[in-house]
Amino acid sequence: MAGIDGKPNLVVVIGAGPAGIYAARKLAEAGHVVVLLNRDIKPGGLAEYGIFFDKEKMKEGLRKQFKKILADPKVFYFGHIDVGEGKDVTLNALREIGFGAIVVSAGAQGTKKLGIPGEDCIGVYHAKDVVYHYNKLPPFSQQRYEIGRKVAIIGMGNVMVDVANWLLNYEKVSEVTVVARRGPKEKAYDDKEFEVIEQYLDHEDMRREIERIRPKLEAVDQNVDELLASFGDKAEPSEQRLRFRYLCSPRQVIADHQGRVAALEVDANDLVLEGGRTVAKGTGQVSRIDLDCVIYAIGDQVDSAIGLPFSRGAFVTNPEKLPGEPSPSFYQPYDPTTRKVLEGIYLVGWSRNASVGLVGVAKQDAERGIKVVNAYLAEKEGLSATEIGRKIEALRRRLEEKGVSFVTREDVELLEAVEKEEARKRGTWEHKFATDEEMLAIIAAKRGMRGEALAAGVANGPVKKH
Repeated sequence: MAGIDGKPNLVVVIGAGPAGIYAARKLAEAGHVVVLLNRDIKPGGLAEYGIFFDKEKMKEGLRKQFKKILADPKVFYFGHIDVGEGKDVTLNALREIGFGAIVVSAGAQGTKKLGIPGEDCIGVYHAKDVVYHYNKLPPFSQQRYEIGRKVAIIGMGNVMVDVANWLLNYEKVSEVTVVARRGPKEKAYDDKEFEVIEQYLDHEDMRREIERIRPKLEAVDQNVDELLASFGDKAEPSEQRLRFRYLCSPRQVIADHQGRVAALEVDANDLVLEGGRTVAKGTGQVSRIDLDCVIYAIGDQVDSAIGLPFSRGAFVTNPEKLPGEPSPSFYQPYDPTTRKVLEGIYLVGWSRNASVGLVGVAKQDAERGIKVVNAYLAEKEGLSATEIGRKIEALRRRLEEKGVSFVTREDVELLEAVEKEEARKRGTWEHKFATDEEMLAIIAAKRGMRGEALAAGVANGPVKKH
């Protein structure tokens, strides 16, 4: 495919999570050269730092796929680089270098809040940050989380299940309360995923909770007796328990005299049918849940600091429906001020549609989006190998001049070899270093050893420089 003259274009992809890596593969398959910029030292994004840490088979399978894609000689990896206004490199700087297209696949790194009083007090956290913490992503890995013994999780999707899994099975908290705006029929988690925490469910409490909201469920034609039949009495009460509070919308977080979470105040909701779906409507009735910590599992928003037009938690996309399948409109950032699309810039994955789906959905969205990018590049003149080399070198110089400690694919391989050896020594399937400083120090040390080996002529084959 390549460009109109048969030559490749040079494309920069921002973000090396699943969407970014699969996007890089489709661009390389079309004959283009890809520079993959990643905020973290290690690639993988959601697959590396979002999937629960005990899912060995899933994680190892994805790592194997990603390693193969990143080994393509047309893909150049630069890790430990923040892209955005006031960061290591800006979108304008990338444009100045002369990339044929810029693909933003940086995920949804912004934090969504509810906007209620008290949510900034000690002990209120976002699920994304907590997940990054227990998956050892710097700097979240070093942050202190004031969890306490009783925790409320706002939201009832699969992220809630992961956080509750960590709280109950690893932090050993005494009580997790799931606070949901709607009822049990509107759960968003997968029953199979729920099995890891089902042992803690207080069945008797659940029966009481469903009886409490029975009239509201029956008002929207939900079969309450069928729901109740799935919950029997627990044979033995557990020292730890999981419970649900349905039809509740957080109203405010109440702090104690030290500024720490003491309780969550909630509004009671009714359920109504609108357009074939159940919608929660506030009643004004207020109740209080005493606890030590509140965790928002309500989805994420994109990072506005990247420098694209932003509104209501998302980058603004082209409102005009352009012909094509997929339509380019869905993937084009749009400036409402000038009423123009930002030519040559595209969004894929969670940067296009935050918090929707997991790895499979990100892969599909990236591959659909890159069809649009490849069609755009097919109408542009490509570059010679010399021109591509100069532009990549220009990026390197900019980063070096700013003192950015960026890493390459080969550096990541050196780091991963040390981590595997550490895991072997500890008798575990994986080991992660939890700080950037540790990882960069290991890479620097291994770079030196590699250089000495090469000088001595004992290296195992040539080392390709990215």
